[in-house]
Amino acid sequence: MAGTFNFALVTPERLLLSGEAEQAVVPGAEGDFAVLAGHAPVVSTLRPGILEVTLTDGSRRVFVKKGVAEAEPESLIILAQTAVAVEDLDAAAIASELKDAEAELAAAKDDNSTMMAERLIDQLKRLQLQAA
Repeated sequence: MAGTFNFALVTPERLLLSGEAEQAVVPGAEGDFAVLAGHAPVVSTLRPGILEVTLTDGSRRVFVKKGVAEAEPESLIILAQTAVAVEDLDAAAIASELKDAEAELAAAKDDNSTMMAERLIDQLKRLQLQAA
């Protein structure tokens, strides 16, 4: 069996998910990256996307918007501004998030804000298709 590492997903409100993980795929700002036990130390900002984590008791998929991931050989800590389990997102919640994201895009004043809003809209539209 592959090694495990300590995993924690934290939002400003609470510890959302934690445990021993076998693997995680993180939506980093520069692209998705996988984390396994023994991973080299790395810090990355998050882009809007799906965090996929395989814990010893099963897999979880979580939609994250903004935040930071810090990987170490024995741990991965995700500090997310927003994190919602994919199975908890219904069509109405996705539509509401999409409306907010489109407002963020319209109000964007620089390239980075525009890019992040476009990525969020793209991810929400993908979730919308999956929920249909």
